[in-house]
Amino acid sequence: MSLDVFLELVEIKAKTASILPMLLGVCMSVYYYHSFNLVNSVLFFIAMLLFNMAVDMMDNYNDYNHAVDTEDYKQNTNIIGRENISPRLVLSLILIFSIIAAVIGLYLVIKVGLPLLWMGIFCFAVGILYSSGPFPMNGLPVGEFFSGFTMGFMIMLISVFINNDGSFDWSWMNLLKIWLVALPCELWISNLMLANNICDSQEDEDNRRHTIIHFIGVKQGLNSFAIKNVIAFLAIITAVIAHLAPWTMLLTLLIIPFVVKQTKLLYREQIKKRTFPCAVKILLIGSLVQVVTYGVGI
Repeated sequence: MSLDVFLELVEIKAKTASILPMLLGVCMSVYYYHSFNLVNSVLFFIAMLLFNMAVDMMDNYNDYNHAVDTEDYKQNTNIIGRENISPRLVLSLILIFSIIAAVIGLYLVIKVGLPLLWMGIFCFAVGILYSSGPFPMNGLPVGEFFSGFTMGFMIMLISVFINNDGSFDWSWMNLLKIWLVALPCELWISNLMLANNICDSQEDEDNRRHTIIHFIGVKQGLNSFAIKNVIAFLAIITAVIAHLAPWTMLLTLLIIPFVVKQTKLLYREQIKKRTFPCAVKILLIGSLVQVVTYGVGI
């Protein structure tokens, strides 16, 4: 397997969906909670990245094995069939990456406490059930919610928790504060899956995957995509007003014209190769600018 094929197999371009919420959590820990632990952050970064790659490989592996439209999808679309990768090799990589991530996670549990174990179990469960089991989440109307909540909010929550030296406040008000700062990332990650399902609507129907688009249709899916972008920017403004983030994070609003342009492109046509990257760009630019403008304000 070449490096390029491996990077496509683990969907490296989508890794911003986990890396940037983690970095945002570090920023909030330093700015709002005045706490930072470099070792814990590095270990969590490694574990999170490995498991994220394992989940994306598992997604490709399960889609390959469960495909109904075998002649076209398995041989021409799915990377395992298209690049003639051994399914056994992919399964081995999934297990290796998951085990290493779990070992690092358990070490962090020993260092920071049991709450991390329960959060980790939740994230592992969502990651596994995302594309596995009799009713995988990526083929159900709940996929957008769980992908956004887990990668946007839970990763940031864990990042804040491991940096707070055992003095974390588990009150609902404190969780709400973290959720508000994480909300733009959560919505943009959710929109990534939504755009994917919009572009794959016919392919999903052919393979009997009933995503949210099966129930609400492409038009309402596009409207939801646009509304979530609006809410993301409103959350940024609210977080600054509530003093949960520095005023510099308001500079993220400068990318509104870019987000509007990408959204219009997706509205114009829903073709995977041409317009799904619109959602990827919004997530990458939006989350990156949010993290950078937050970090600058520290």
